[in-house]
Amino acid sequence: MIGIIVNVAAVVIGGILGTVFGKHLSTRFTTELNKVFGVCAMGMGISSIPLMENMPAVILALVVGTALGLACHLGEWISRGGALMEKPISCLLGARGGEDEEDGGLPREEYLALLVTAIVLFCSSGTGIYGCLDAGMTGNAAVLLSKSVLDLFTAMVFACNLGAVTSLVAVPQAVVFFILFFAAKAIYPLTTPAMIGDFKACGGFLLIATGLRIAKI
Repeated sequence: MIGIIVNVAAVVIGGILGTVFGKHLSTRFTTELNKVFGVCAMGMGISSIPLMENMPAVILALVVGTALGLACHLGEWISRGGALMEKPISCLLGARGGEDEEDGGLPREEYLALLVTAIVLFCSSGTGIYGCLDAGMTGNAAVLLSKSVLDLFTAMVFACNLGAVTSLVAVPQAVVFFILFFAAKAIYPLTTPAMIGDFKACGGFLLIATGLRIAKI
């Protein structure tokens, strides 16, 4: 479980550091750094795609998964969840994120879109999900520890615009990751190396899309 604990802690610490020191960082600095993180996310995704062994299955999973997500309005539910996460922090801070454009804040819609991106990146990336499964099955936390390094600095950059709410993303992240970790032993007998490779490749495509979104491409 050390990999999950470190990854969750990295998001919390990164969120706190970004909130405290974010005002001292220029807009150009955070913008350019965001582009680098977007490229890193895309690079992580690209590195997973060559593990694909059954392209039709991966493509079908992406298309069907997208169709189901749209049919269930999953994006809207995530947006609402992000808004609910933001409200308690806003009460403590005395101001709602995204509504102080005159003071240099983000427009409300852009603020929530950025929060949704953070939730997806930290909680449901292919690397994170596979890392939890790998840690649960083999006890190897290398994937999660590597992801933690990127998440620490990514959370700092997100917190420059989102504020302390970034640290709260660690809560659903911990829930998702621990469920996957403890379910790994039950999942393992049902998988094959080819299935794991295809699963990582599917996550790789999603990471590329997330990277493009972070870089605002």
